[in-house]
Amino acid sequence: MATQPIYQFYACLRDYEPRIWRRFQVAGNITFARLGYIVMTLFEMKAQHLFCITYPLAENVLPEKDQNNPEELKIVHDMGDVRRFEVIDSESFPGEEHESVFDATTMTVRRFTNKPGMLLNFEYDYGDGWEVALTLENIIWDQDLPGKLLPRVLEGYGYGIIEDCGGPAGLKNLEQAFQQKSGTDYESLSKWLGCNDLDLSTFDLEDMNFRLKKIPRIYRDLYEYDYAPTKQSLNLLDRNYKR
Repeated sequence: MATQPIYQFYACLRDYEPRIWRRFQVAGNITFARLGYIVMTLFEMKAQHLFCITYPLAENVLPEKDQNNPEELKIVHDMGDVRRFEVIDSESFPGEEHESVFDATTMTVRRFTNKPGMLLNFEYDYGDGWEVALTLENIIWDQDLPGKLLPRVLEGYGYGIIEDCGGPAGLKNLEQAFQQKSGTDYESLSKWLGCNDLDLSTFDLEDMNFRLKKIPRIYRDLYEYDYAPTKQSLNLLDRNYKR
């Protein structure tokens, strides 16, 4: 059974239309790092770049139950305008001067995000500039739900991103080229991707729930332990089980 509160999030890829979104649930005691691996899985990110999750203090209200905790209040006031969570290593970019950076592998979502309506921002590939807006929709207690079912996605729309295509603007150009199915852009992009058709409106709920039980662990091993994916892991990432 689920012994932790269940956090239900609504996630939406920023700066792209039509909207690509997911509604999903996780255990409240997961780390920000694991939340990042889940978001990457949901939006077809291949763990090839750095990522972080930020918490904008100006857009969030401190939960009422923390108002009587002077130590917690002191921590919040010392953090500046933004809390930034990332996997700390020698290649991580330092935050801006107004940001406080925390280790995403040790900080739990429940500790910092515990009131419906709170907002987070997931950032991936700082060059292409992918961002996913996360809204905590609800906190649920369900003693009858087996914990092994989490994380799980409830619904969604759209495929996700294409790595190294140039961010949201590049994804839109790619979508338009494949809709036209002619011209130099289409020829070069179809050769680059190795396919003649691309439908960015697709979303396979059953397959995504299958992947959510396996892919985040692969990403954890890569980011936190620098373990190269095994052949079996690569087959999962490439969806060879569908062939």
